[in-house]
Amino acid sequence: MLKKHHICVCICTYKRPKRLGNLLRKLVEQKNDDLFTYSIIIVDNDSLKSARETFESYASQSNIAISYNVEPRQNIALARNKAIENAKGDFIGLIDDDELPDSLWLLNLYKALNHFRSDGVLGPVLPCFEKAPPKWVLKGHFFDRPTHATGFILGWKNTRTGNVLLRRNLFEEDRDCFRTEFGSGGEDRDFFRRKISQGHVFVWCNEAAVFETIPPERWEKKILMKRALIRGKMSLNSTISRPMSIFISTAAIAIYALCIPLLLILSPIIGHEIFVKYLINSCDHLGKILAFFHIDLVREKYISSFHGSEN
Repeated sequence: MLKKHHICVCICTYKRPKRLGNLLRKLVEQKNDDLFTYSIIIVDNDSLKSARETFESYASQSNIAISYNVEPRQNIALARNKAIENAKGDFIGLIDDDELPDSLWLLNLYKALNHFRSDGVLGPVLPCFEKAPPKWVLKGHFFDRPTHATGFILGWKNTRTGNVLLRRNLFEEDRDCFRTEFGSGGEDRDFFRRKISQGHVFVWCNEAAVFETIPPERWEKKILMKRALIRGKMSLNSTISRPMSIFISTAAIAIYALCIPLLLILSPIIGHEIFVKYLINSCDHLGKILAFFHIDLVREKYISSFHGSEN
């Protein structure tokens, strides 16, 4: 009888014990059709160990093995590296602590990975608002992410670690798979960019969706702008021709500076979401320029758009 594959599901968390508990409740109910076994690793990126009580509550009553580790240095790349370092098995699943899968999530990822013989599989992350957001948020599609047909081969710009199953051997080539200079975000896309350049293939599984909890603070404009600044920084790091990219971004900001005040005035007529989109786009370009000059306006290790704490 062939030995079953084992999947280790990794969760990095920071001061969100309630959401972590909701996620664990879903993870221990995963169906496997007797095709694989799985376990769960939690990495608490809080030196005060705010996730320990939640871990102990579920670990004591679950038939699924759950382990707990602490990475006291607040850096999402360090937390992910610790999770990978302690993971056991043939495959590694990654899911964020504010996401909720259905009972077939892991099974669908596993089947797709084997069917397409890829190095990894990613699935949709769908927004689930804690309360009704303003109309401009829905009209602007600020939390909608691209989806693809199952089997679609992904480029690095369509990747992230918020819903993914990966072969273990991807992590055997690098000691520190996720680079610590991306401690506020972007470490996942940087990882996939490097792996794809090495010839690894990642595909999409549209049947393996998870639901991302969106609290009201996530649609605050200052948070959306911080996300854009980080994206811009990450974009510069992957740009082939930096001088040309900076030139284009400088020209874009000059145009946006002229358009944005007018769009704000006209927003009651044309829609507030158009003003916000242009504002966010300008921050994407600004983030790239600031990164070129080694200026970092986003100094928080965690902001609400990535791993903010619960109120």
